Amino acid sequence: MNPTSLLTIITLVICTLIIWSLKEIIILFFASIVMAMALCTITGKIRDIFRIPRWISLVITIISILLISSISIVIIIPQFTSEFQELINQIPSAVSKLWELSINTYFNFAEIIYKDNIPNLADRTILTNKLSIIPDGATLASGVTESISKFINLISNVGIGILQLLFIISVGLMITLQPNAYREVAILLVPSFYRRRARTILLRCGNALSSWMTGVILSSIFVAILASIGLYLLGIKLVIANALIAGVLNVIPNVGPTISTIFPLSVALLDTPWKSLAVLGLYIVIQNIESYIITPSIMQKQVKLLPGLTITAQFIFTILFGPLGLLLAIPMAVVIQIFIKEIIIHDLLEKNYFSSKM
Repeated sequence: MNPTSLLTIITLVICTLIIWSLKEIIILFFASIVMAMALCTITGKIRDIFRIPRWISLVITIISILLISSISIVIIIPQFTSEFQELINQIPSAVSKLWELSINTYFNFAEIIYKDNIPNLADRTILTNKLSIIPDGATLASGVTESISKFINLISNVGIGILQLLFIISVGLMITLQPNAYREVAILLVPSFYRRRARTILLRCGNALSSWMTGVILSSIFVAILASIGLYLLGIKLVIANALIAGVLNVIPNVGPTISTIFPLSVALLDTPWKSLAVLGLYIVIQNIESYIITPSIMQKQVKLLPGLTITAQFIFTILFGPLGLLLAIPMAVVIQIFIKEIIIHDLLEKNYFSSKM
């Protein structure tokens, strides 16, 4: 191996180690870019609709966001907080109720199958004790309560989270004010012969992120509205909290909708057992409407991601970056897919772009 190749390998290893050590800063910076793209997308829509300068549409966007946030803090957030706390308190009782229903169902089936050989109803506790591999309802409820308490204690340590949020907001606003300047700085980091091509690739990444964010926001609003209407018609309590949870968690494909179902199921189970099945059916219908009707009609220009790649991206980025990685897994996968398609497949494998320029 010649010295030049050895030096190149050492340089790549050092760069990889530096990037790995800065992974937390990188994920926060990417979150800032996603936020900036969201603001730029809304600003562009307002500018195109009203035919006004960009800085005026940006001011309108920021004021509108601040106004909506203030209204949410004053009206929606207190109601959501109280209902969400009640939801958390009801989950252990719902688990106990589910365990009780499971035991009763087991004995009912046993009576049908074994008939006269089944012990008397008074002796059911003896047979229940034989199922020692399954924890009783009180133990299971206690475990759930302990897990929720740990989760709440984890959330209570919000000091670092607030600093990270301030970093994301401040950097995102700076990028929003001068997006072209920051894009040109990034382009200067690539070789001169590839800068025009890099500019095109970055524009495609921006368009893909804009399409993704527009589709996610609109589909989440539709999911929240459909969930609130369905839960209200079923007579389920805590409609606002459950609807907002469904809308927010819809941002996370596959995982989010599954988690959002737990809360209304718990409330329905404590009310009337059959309502839990109705809620499960409602959420399945909503997710099918969102997946096959709302999302395709909204995201016509979105970069298509295969379901297997989506789940893989969520798994990998969650391991690497934690909860924020799970939230940003899809936009990161969108950007990486464009880079692979445009740079590796199109420029390297098909046209051998770099060899022809060097």
